[in-house]
Amino acid sequence: MPNPAPKPILRNILSGAVLVWALGFLWFTVSLPQPAGDTRTDAVIVPTGGAGRIAQGLVVLDQGFASKMLVTGVDPEVTPVEFAIEFEVDQARMDCCVTLGFVAVDTRGNATETAEWVEENGVQSLRLVTTDWHMRRAAGELDRTLPPSVMVVRDAVPSEPSLPSLFLEYHKLIASSVAGLFGF
Repeated sequence: MPNPAPKPILRNILSGAVLVWALGFLWFTVSLPQPAGDTRTDAVIVPTGGAGRIAQGLVVLDQGFASKMLVTGVDPEVTPVEFAIEFEVDQARMDCCVTLGFVAVDTRGNATETAEWVEENGVQSLRLVTTDWHMRRAAGELDRTLPPSVMVVRDAVPSEPSLPSLFLEYHKLIASSVAGLFGF
């Protein structure tokens, strides 16, 4: 007579996995990262893609919480002059303090572009400015790319993401974390 135990065990494993997934999604949605406050860093890093990110990065510069800024993932068709006009940045500020990165096309690329810029500029601490729903994944990619000696301050831009956006970003975070565990 065969042992009927495997079906309940499999059902319990699947039920447990669904419960962990649901609790993780609940945590992800109700505890979005917050703004950082007035912590001073060497630089501010702003990945493109979300409303308010670049404006917040410029506020960080204006308030003296960082002395230079990298905007990573800028569309190659955008010129520095167009950027300056769009965000009302004067030429002196552009020349001294703002670098536009045109290489990255995704979050992992933002981390790679940032790591290269950090090394070239001798940055020891940075403030990552990105949207609250994107912060965990962006910071995770940076943590895997930057040397451990570089301090990263997370400065989330508050938003009102839709449930589908949160659902998609939660799964991207899971995929990014699993890829990171396996060195991909």
